[in-house]
Amino acid sequence: MRQKQSSLANFSVEKAHKAQACLSKKVILEDNLPPQIKTIGGVDVAYFSNAGVGVAVVLDYDSLNLLESAVAVCQVRVPYIPTAFAFRELPPALAAIRKLKTQPDIVLVDAHGWAHPYRCGFASQLGLALKKPTVGVAKSRLIGELVEVNGQTFLTDKGETVAAAVANKHGNKPIYVSVGHMISLKTAVEIVRHCSKERVPEPTLKAHRLATRERDRLAVESKINIVEE
Repeated sequence: MRQKQSSLANFSVEKAHKAQACLSKKVILEDNLPPQIKTIGGVDVAYFSNAGVGVAVVLDYDSLNLLESAVAVCQVRVPYIPTAFAFRELPPALAAIRKLKTQPDIVLVDAHGWAHPYRCGFASQLGLALKKPTVGVAKSRLIGELVEVNGQTFLTDKGETVAAAVANKHGNKPIYVSVGHMISLKTAVEIVRHCSKERVPEPTLKAHRLATRERDRLAVESKINIVEE
């Protein structure tokens, strides 16, 4: 336990933010997609004790049927800091994705991408690590103000459009769709709409449900209390 506390205490938020500002210059905000999208992935991470349970899923893009899933459990070495979320989530997420036999054409991430104070949230950092198109799909705002343009609601920060607020069903709270990497905001919104049956798109919804189920199972086996975040 002392080793864990030391590791968490030694994490530098200032260095993390500097790294994100540097990485943001490498984010591609234009479409760099395969000619035909055949598969789409989703990732999520759940936590118990000092472990992160990363889950990656692959769905058929047309039918949204689940093709494959993978789980990876990693020790948590970074504290929970909203603006440095990626440094905590990346290890279990990457480990799960690398277990997949079928690598998805695009990955949806339950987090922000460009809609981040340093323009490099978890969705962007994951895309840079994978060298693959990613989309941030968050359920709440981290920054910005809502502005309506031609019937569409966007999230702006410091005069820049950083995300779109997308409501998939009448009456639902919006989700915030932002560029992760190698995709335009317009295409990101189109893909999220295509993948959505409920408020949350199917890839991240399936990943979240599986991560929660696996987290609960492991916690029971370990007889450890679950820490909700």
